[in-house]
Amino acid sequence: MVSPADSSPATDRLVADFLEHLRVERRLSPRTLQAYQRQLAAVAAIVWPDQQPDWRSLDAQALRQAVAAGHRQGLAPRSLAQQLSALRSFYRYLRRRGDGQQANPAAGLKAPKGARKLPGVLDGDAVTRLLEIPDDEALSVRDRALLELFYSSGLRLSELAALDWPDLNLDDASVRVLGKGSKTRIVPVGSKARQALQVLRAQAADPQGPVFCSSRGGGRLGVRAIQLRLRHWAQRQGLWQRVHPHLLRHSFASHLLESSGDLRAVQELLGHADIATTQVYTHLDFQHLAQVYDQAHPRARRK
Repeated sequence: MVSPADSSPATDRLVADFLEHLRVERRLSPRTLQAYQRQLAAVAAIVWPDQQPDWRSLDAQALRQAVAAGHRQGLAPRSLAQQLSALRSFYRYLRRRGDGQQANPAAGLKAPKGARKLPGVLDGDAVTRLLEIPDDEALSVRDRALLELFYSSGLRLSELAALDWPDLNLDDASVRVLGKGSKTRIVPVGSKARQALQVLRAQAADPQGPVFCSSRGGGRLGVRAIQLRLRHWAQRQGLWQRVHPHLLRHSFASHLLESSGDLRAVQELLGHADIATTQVYTHLDFQHLAQVYDQAHPRARRK
């Protein structure tokens, strides 16, 4: 039990009553009660650093400023979210008491999101080394086409595995992809990938079947098998970096964006509903996407 006599700056009469309510009515453990008390004390220390907390005077604007201040001081987004959660519970309790509390200043207020950890990027030299696969046997012909298209068009692993030959238009240098949410998009295919796919198509057993087939039985190559082939070639080509499917996709986006500066085009090519949550993207037609792609992608430029 948390004692009402505790000297924490947040532990005034209202907070003490709230903690007692949590102990008796909700039967929360002492550790959980202490966590609530710590969260409220942390807010009070920011909002009222040199005075007793006045919880009834706290409004949404002041609380928003407190959250921003905590963020500037280096508080993790998770910690701020926990403080806001404690405050919402506290003010719900005060409103239910029926003694004048009208608003819940924490309602609808969200903590800043933490920075997303992005995968690493292969530099241009590493990509070139990875894709220097000899086409001296059927398996390496398949793998070269596989990895060239993977990097050339920035496909998701599942999208790559699901491709059938009718999805590819090598005359038009494009591929039709069924992405997330059953949304179809048309993506350009670079000249290097196009050449590799033409070689692969010449040895395809079924022109209507899967583009990438297993060497065992001829069925569709699965996503796990693609992962293993990518790892195999990364190790064989002497890349020290751990190479995984999303690394190729992220490298595609990073290299194209670095060259073109056209974030909206990259967003369309990736099939992302949302790359940056602070921006709204407009629809771009395929001709514009192909133009940006041809000018910017390092393995699309025609000599």
